[in-house]
Amino acid sequence: MSSTPPEPATDADPPVIDLPIPPPGTMGPPVYYPRLRRECPLAEVRLPMGVTAWYATRYEDVRDLVADPRLIRPTINDWPPRPDRAAPDESGLTTMMELNGPPHAALRRALAEPFSVRSIRSRLPAIREAADRLLDEFAAGDRPGDLVKGFLERFPLLVMCELVGIPYEDRDYFLPKADAALGALVTLEEGRKVTSQLREYITALLEHKRREPADDVVTGLVHACERGALDTERVVNFGLSMLIAGYRTSTMFLADSALALLTEPGQYARLRDHRDLMPGAVEELLRYVPMMNGTVVLQAVEEIELHGRTIHAGDAVLPVHAAANRDERVFADGDRLDLCRADNPHLTFGRGAHNCIGAHLARAQMTVCLEALFDRFPNLHIPEGRHPTWDDASPAKAPLTLPVSW
Repeated sequence: MSSTPPEPATDADPPVIDLPIPPPGTMGPPVYYPRLRRECPLAEVRLPMGVTAWYATRYEDVRDLVADPRLIRPTINDWPPRPDRAAPDESGLTTMMELNGPPHAALRRALAEPFSVRSIRSRLPAIREAADRLLDEFAAGDRPGDLVKGFLERFPLLVMCELVGIPYEDRDYFLPKADAALGALVTLEEGRKVTSQLREYITALLEHKRREPADDVVTGLVHACERGALDTERVVNFGLSMLIAGYRTSTMFLADSALALLTEPGQYARLRDHRDLMPGAVEELLRYVPMMNGTVVLQAVEEIELHGRTIHAGDAVLPVHAAANRDERVFADGDRLDLCRADNPHLTFGRGAHNCIGAHLARAQMTVCLEALFDRFPNLHIPEGRHPTWDDASPAKAPLTLPVSW
């Protein structure tokens, strides 16, 4: 899809524009972010599925919208709305992001400890062991190797499976279904079939954990159900969250971060040789990587006025984290990767009731991933004449392949 830049704001409403997407063969961001922030901070965009949505690009707007209780996240099965669609069904593909109120609060309370800073720190040796094991296998392969397929996809998936209690060996079964649901690349009928299969898989996993408990998050949630602190449907919601988004966004961030360090002159070597920069560098990479290009869809439940325009109940709203994280009003020279950036209030993990519960895990994964790469492959590079490949139709951009040698 082409991206049509908006016309400057006038007394009349600006025209509807195509969903901005990054230039082909790049992670982006789309070139129109600065102009949108300046002239049309709340734009109406056409989405690929034939509906329109409000596209917010300024930092303060995105910050406020993602925490606004007047906006909810519709389920994958319930959006985009269709006249012939039945009322929302909780037995559909509902993840943690679509839960609200007491059910959401109860689930987050049950997950607070296993996803806490203390708990994630205690798992760092196991996370590093997983990285080293996968890099041993990758190093034994041919050169150049594909860092995405060989390591960056497998690593966060393995970490998530071991923490949560989802069998890694089942990945060939659940990954295609989870990716189809995440990408909305299915018809309604196929979507319902995928939903049913994923729910059946999680339900069977819960029964297995009741019979054979283990030291993992799912077992802990099963015990919470037995104590009456949680109901089974909430655990299914959590399981679906992990299958659909619990690792894929990490894969994308890791791939884009590795690419940025390898293509920005001197950055890979600088961080390799100055590990004291790592905490700030991780935050800067989370800010800089423009992966979340309008992929978070919210829906208004009541009217909202913003920048002289009216968001009506039922309208879709896309708070664009990638645009907010480059906003020149907040981030000096925001389009530059600055591993020493000190003031970095990025919005990558959201805020409010639905801020990312896996933020500590994501930071740990990126830190361990980079440290393991620096230790194992100090001279990692993209060979001359080789280039990453991309899905240029996707608004969430990360390389499909990343050829490297060492």
